[in-house]
Amino acid sequence: MPEPKPRTRLTWKRIVGYVISVAIVVAIFAWAIPKYADYHDVASAIGTLTPLEFWSLVAATIFNLVTYWWANQAALPGMGIGKAAVLTQTTTSVANTLPAGGAIAIGLTYSILDSWGFTGTNVALYVGVTGIWNIFTKLGLPMLALVFLALSGHLTPAYIVAAVVGLAFLGAAVVLFALLFRSETFAIRIGNALARVVSRLRALFRKPPVTGWGEGAARFRRDTIALVRYRWIRLTLFTVLSQLALFFVLLLSLRHMGVSEHEVSTAEAFAVFAFSRLLSAVPITPGGVGLIDLGYIGGLTAFDSLEKAQIVAAVLLFRALTYGIQIPIGGFTYVIWRVKSDWRRPADVAAQRERVSYFPA
Repeated sequence: MPEPKPRTRLTWKRIVGYVISVAIVVAIFAWAIPKYADYHDVASAIGTLTPLEFWSLVAATIFNLVTYWWANQAALPGMGIGKAAVLTQTTTSVANTLPAGGAIAIGLTYSILDSWGFTGTNVALYVGVTGIWNIFTKLGLPMLALVFLALSGHLTPAYIVAAVVGLAFLGAAVVLFALLFRSETFAIRIGNALARVVSRLRALFRKPPVTGWGEGAARFRRDTIALVRYRWIRLTLFTVLSQLALFFVLLLSLRHMGVSEHEVSTAEAFAVFAFSRLLSAVPITPGGVGLIDLGYIGGLTAFDSLEKAQIVAAVLLFRALTYGIQIPIGGFTYVIWRVKSDWRRPADVAAQRERVSYFPA
């Protein structure tokens, strides 16, 4: 029986980070958001939802969830829709609830896929490709939003500046990506350079240097080229579709709360959505909770200062459906992963039975 992995120590640095994260969330919901609208007015606005409006939002939310499963299936050949649902929802729940949840979710991804018989190379390729496609999509959305705003006549200097910054990052990412896959030698150099940077940071904490990153980058390059060659269309289609489906839930929430096209146009709502999505890349709070909510509210109310209660209600409803609902669903799918032994590789099933035998009924 393998020895259990040591648990991560809860240091004072981690505790302070957790406390700061919680304090930020509390401050946003207790102080910042009420400055836009009183929660009583927000609750009254949500209370106007008709059954048809409510179930249309539920249907849009379910479709949005499924698009993420399709995108993850495209990045990992051989994974069925059921496994894609369990993997996506479980890891998303962890990322949305725990400080540094994104890093923990990656570790859980390895554990889940390993238990299903996928190799370490499969998992690394899946994590890398989905991460790259998500980053490119998030950086590209502001460019698309800029076009929509220009066509609708609502282009402002602030959005132009933000879009230029986003374009610069997107351009740098594309160039680095192209160089990485153009030459294996260059891939090895990038891997070794990153290893030196990480090793210096680890040295500050008296940890040993990392090794093998150059060859790992070359191997990742070869595997990614093989995957992307046949699946880049499917990857791109479903990654973009998942973002558009997410935006549709926001737009539907706005319209159901009585915020009309005249008050906040679709182009304006998409611009706020696109730039707010960039906030999710900053891991200050779990899942960006609080910060992203405030970004949506601040951006949307800038276009319409008269319907603030309805806009706050729409944003909180949208976030409850696309962020809050992920947590209980993730708990349920985690249980499915733990108990559904027929999905596990034989060695893992045997090890699980051996552990159970130590605790007789």
